[in-house]
Amino acid sequence: MPPVETVPAGSFPRNQLNPSEGIYRIPVSVNFVLLPVMVKDSAGRRVDGLLPKDFTVLENGKKQTLTYFTSDPFQLSVAILIDLGLPDVALQKVNQTYSALVGAFSAYDEYALYTYSSTVSQVMDFSRKSENLTASLNSLKLVRGSPNGPPVLNGPFSVGPTVNGVPVGGPPIAPVQTPPREAHVLNDAILRAALDLGKRDRTRRKVILVISNGRELGSQASYRDVLRLLESRDIQVKAVVVDTGALPVYKQIEKLRIKGQGYGDILPRYAAATGGGQIFSELTRNSMEDAYSEITSEARNQYTLGYPTKMTPSSAYRSIEILVDKKGLKIAAKDGYYPAPTPR
Repeated sequence: MPPVETVPAGSFPRNQLNPSEGIYRIPVSVNFVLLPVMVKDSAGRRVDGLLPKDFTVLENGKKQTLTYFTSDPFQLSVAILIDLGLPDVALQKVNQTYSALVGAFSAYDEYALYTYSSTVSQVMDFSRKSENLTASLNSLKLVRGSPNGPPVLNGPFSVGPTVNGVPVGGPPIAPVQTPPREAHVLNDAILRAALDLGKRDRTRRKVILVISNGRELGSQASYRDVLRLLESRDIQVKAVVVDTGALPVYKQIEKLRIKGQGYGDILPRYAAATGGGQIFSELTRNSMEDAYSEITSEARNQYTLGYPTKMTPSSAYRSIEILVDKKGLKIAAKDGYYPAPTPR
């Protein structure tokens, strides 16, 4: 398990550029942009020890002047989303990892728990008490997932009695059967979590942790609208993809959308746009447990860069590019943001 670095409750990481200034002690005439940045080497190991002079930030192609920089860990506000529409065998495997999920958080983090399938439900409001999260997760162990295996479309168990393949008493034509459409409202679930996270303390790093096979079907909210909300409120999406969504061949097939069967590539797009983070595709219990600790450790221990940018009446998207003055390093950060509304 990666080392868990924490900060005392009520404190926030120090600004190594301007130590006397807090994170949000800024004039209302500007929009202050905070950028969590993960830097790794070619082997995938986190790179520590970088300084402000090692980073260059471009907003819409224009270099920005950093006024905030820290490598200190942040307290987390995490909304956990669990997909209850998984096949039962996959859901029961997820159930066995709940103790590791609780153990991935520090004493200063806070977390809320949501479930979704055809609808979204909040199981637990934000709390820092691990016993509350443990009790809420244990209550989910009584929930059964969807039937295992693909739907039966033909054969002796697909319809009632038949004669020569034709139902008894029916017309002399073979029935046409299609698999049932089961809603998986992933967009709606992320939207609900994002709205609640937006009300949490701004000095915390905000993360949505999704445990799912990545299927999206039937949401009222669109990907574009939900992503805009995430980007305007500095919320990162992380995911542990399980079941069929974790199979390499299946992930390639999911890039081709079949009409009426929803989407399977939504989670990687959310993760890439909001934090440049990888999706953890896990099939075993041990790998899922390792993913929980790695996700929270990386979210907590990123570099954080900050700069002021002038507010404008326009709400146009602003792209961000982060460069590091070291060769062979990989940068993971959000692609851009929407300016926050002007305070009244």
